[in-house]
Amino acid sequence: MVTSIFQTRNINLNGRRASVRRERELWEAVGELCSRENLSVHQLCENVQRMRHGMGLTGALRLHLFRYFRSAASEEGHRRAGHGVRIGKIAATA
Repeated sequence: MVTSIFQTRNINLNGRRASVRRERELWEAVGELCSRENLSVHQLCENVQRMRHGMGLTGALRLHLFRYFRSAASEEGHRRAGHGVRIGKIAATA
């Protein structure tokens, strides 16, 4: 039996129900972001809904996740997380 890599979740957006279909890994990333930022999935999606500027919600959510984790992958993000500093192509812990 083949399982779908996609999962559909029902989200409440300002009292209205919306279905969002995304890959399991993206839902895991949503869970991580919500845990780190002390948000519910519904609150995160409402925030993304307000900032989506004409994009569909699923695409806007993917872009928001990308930007969030990309900022964490910056030198400053690594420094705050205690991951070490980059020296050329070799990472060393400070």
